[in-house]
Amino acid sequence: MKVLFAAAECAPFFKTGGLGDVAGALPKELVKKGIDCRVVLPYFAKKIPAEYANQCEDLFSFYVNVGWRKQYCGVKQLVLNGVTYYFLDNLYYFGARDGLYGYYDDGERFAFFQLALIEMMERIDFIPDLLHANDYHTAMLPFLLKEKYRWIHAYNNIKTVLTIHNIEFQGQYAGSVLPDLFGVGMERYEDGTLRMNDCLNFMKAGILYADRVNTVSPSYAEEIKTPQFGSGLDVILRMEAGKLSGILNGIDYDLNDPDTDLSLPYHYNAQDLSGKAKNKADLQAKMGLPVKADVPLFAVVSRLTYQKGFNLLLDELHSLLQNDVQLVLLGTGEKDFENGFRYFAATYPDKCAVSISFDVKLAQQMYAAADAFLMPSAFEPCGLSQMISMRYGTLPIVHEIGGLKDTVIPYNIVTGEGTGFGFAEFSSYQLLKAIEKAITLYVGDPKTWQNLMQQAMAKDFSWKTSSKQYVALYETLV
Repeated sequence: MKVLFAAAECAPFFKTGGLGDVAGALPKELVKKGIDCRVVLPYFAKKIPAEYANQCEDLFSFYVNVGWRKQYCGVKQLVLNGVTYYFLDNLYYFGARDGLYGYYDDGERFAFFQLALIEMMERIDFIPDLLHANDYHTAMLPFLLKEKYRWIHAYNNIKTVLTIHNIEFQGQYAGSVLPDLFGVGMERYEDGTLRMNDCLNFMKAGILYADRVNTVSPSYAEEIKTPQFGSGLDVILRMEAGKLSGILNGIDYDLNDPDTDLSLPYHYNAQDLSGKAKNKADLQAKMGLPVKADVPLFAVVSRLTYQKGFNLLLDELHSLLQNDVQLVLLGTGEKDFENGFRYFAATYPDKCAVSISFDVKLAQQMYAAADAFLMPSAFEPCGLSQMISMRYGTLPIVHEIGGLKDTVIPYNIVTGEGTGFGFAEFSSYQLLKAIEKAITLYVGDPKTWQNLMQQAMAKDFSWKTSSKQYVALYETLV
């Protein structure tokens, strides 16, 4: 089976979030399963590390009609871990930008990317059986294949899958973008097919035209069919529910392994947890906290936003820090949150330490050193942090929503089963109750706490498991 995987970001080249992690990990696993999976990406010249940029081979270039504009497209190729990557190079759209997104002309930039991607396929002599689009940046691909490029016979049998990583970002632009950028007529806009709130909606187009649509967790697939979580597209998703499913993301088990992680001062595993205690002491000292083995250490590694629920934590942080606990936090985000956590670090220097920064190595040390991990998200399509924390024997405390609900088993006091703690009602009071439950167990029953750690570490969130479900999804089409 031949699969072309289209995304706007991909680890280890450039990424801003979960989409980059998926694009980096899933194709590697698909190749191991015998699928000829290749990845196509924009070439962000300022973002790609030099070691990868130097390995890229220039294949050829051609010109793409973006409406009335004639734009250059260079095609670069890189083979890494058995996966072939194609980068579409255009200095104006991608090469000179400091970030990946957030520009006034994002609609034009990703229109170019999608048109160039389709026109590249014949030129590289790789016509896939299946084209896998991801999020709004590539969501117009199924529409373009069926409406603009159907005259190319070689493309007529290509099946399409659209994965929604976050439905909040939909790509909404004026209807005139269809002729102005994509070079197609207004018929599908005027008849309402591609129109949403008097805008062209890339995501809506993808949902309607793709052969299959999936999200990154089974619970999120159900939630986005409701007005509360559907961001206006819930009506369309209910209409197309027959082709909608949820497949849980995985994490990279090679990178996230407490037994081999190069970021950690001390290694450990589920059979020998002594290294975890040493990592805790090391982190406490590093963050300027008293080195105490018997005090529960809570960690936050996240973007600091309302979506991640940190308003709940700030509301109750005075109350929480009256307990004999410690909190370490790493992240950047909205200024109110950054300043709020700085205030608590200054007010409670023996209990709270924050690093308002982006630091991959420190993040791994926090996953490994903490006793519990706080993730009170308002909504969470999948979430990777809770899986990583469990891999390191750090018990997550989560709002039972989306992927958090699908991955964390709340502690059951009767059976002793569980891999973390949860709260169902999205309120600061219920978050505090869940944290207090964790503190009580940590202090009062260390043996049960250790059992939960080992149960969490035994869970399989590897891409080996998730990739099997993607193969099964592909096989329903090809």
